[in-house]
This record gives sequence, C-alpha cells and structure tokens, in this order.
Amino acid sequence: MEREEEEARCAADSPQKKLPLANSLNMAALSKDHGLVVLTGVASMVMVGHLAVNVGKARKKYSITYPQMYSTVQCTEDGNIFNCIQHAHQNTLEFYPAFLLCLAVGGLNCPRLTSGLGVVWILSREVYAYGYSTGDPKKRTWGAFGNVPLLGMILNTTSFGCHLLGWTGPQFGPFRHIKCDY
Repeated sequence: MEREEEEARCAADSPQKKLPLANSLNMAALSKDHGLVVLTGVASMVMVGHLAVNVGKARKKYSITYPQMYSTVQCTEDGNIFNCIQHAHQNTLEFYPAFLLCLAVGGLNCPRLTSGLGVVWILSREVYAYGYSTGDPKKRTWGAFGNVPLLGMILNTTSFGCHLLGWTGPQFGPFRHIKCDY
C-alpha cells in the first residue's frame, strides 16, 4: 500500500504529468527571424556606445570637466562644437526607450520589418550625430530620415497591440467586415 502511494506521489511530481498543464498555457516560441531583432538591439547598443565615446573624446579635447553637461562658453567655436556633440548623444538617448520598446514588442509581430526599420533608424542616428558634430546645428537634419522608420516601428507596435486586444477597427462604410458565404 505504501509503495502504491509513493508511486502515485512520484507520478504527480514527474515532468510528464506537468506537461499537459504547460501545454495549456498558450506558450509561444520565437521565430528564427527574431534573431534579427536581437542583433538590431545589439547594434543599437554599439551605436549609443559610439556616441558616448564621441562625447568623451570631445570632453577631453575641449577641456570640459565633469559634472558639467555642456560648455558654458558657447561663444567660442570649441564650446559650440562640444555642445553639438553632447546634444546629439543626449537627443539619441531621449528617443532610445521608445525605440527599444518598439523593437522588442513590434519585433514579436513582424521581426523582419521591425529589424529593417531599426537598422535604418540606427544609421540615421549616426548620420544625425555626424552632421551635428560639425558645429553647425542645421546639418543635424541630415539624419532626419530616421523619423520615418521610427514612425513605422510605432505603427507596427500599435497595430500589434490592437491585434492582441482583438480590436478590428471601424465597422462602417468601406471598413466594415463582409462575410462571404460560398
């Protein structure tokens, strides 16, 4: 009798008995394409690190000591260039959380599209920083093309959220759903 109870207890603790419970939890696996999203995230970290190194080099070159964020001598060309380099980095950091959210969540929906848009955004931030670091703030607009992929990532993420909630959009006019019975 004790042996039967022990076997029942062991059977209840075995992974084979827990498997049906795990299968009923609607668990999803990531596609192979999600590796592109991961690599895009790594590339974005390299980009942010590169911009940080640029600020560090400029800090040393123009003798801007910590904890000063910006040069207080903006009238000089050196002060202006440092401020432009610092601001390019700071502006990128302001957009970075939104980028990462859209990359991670939107990447679950369309990994290839999200990764491609992410790579274009990363390149645009490098172009933005390069143009801005010339000391002429107008040249930062060279990287403005990055607004389009970021908007695409935001729309993709929003669409995915609506899909998860079961929202199907407007139900009137040309947007209504038509049932076709064949």
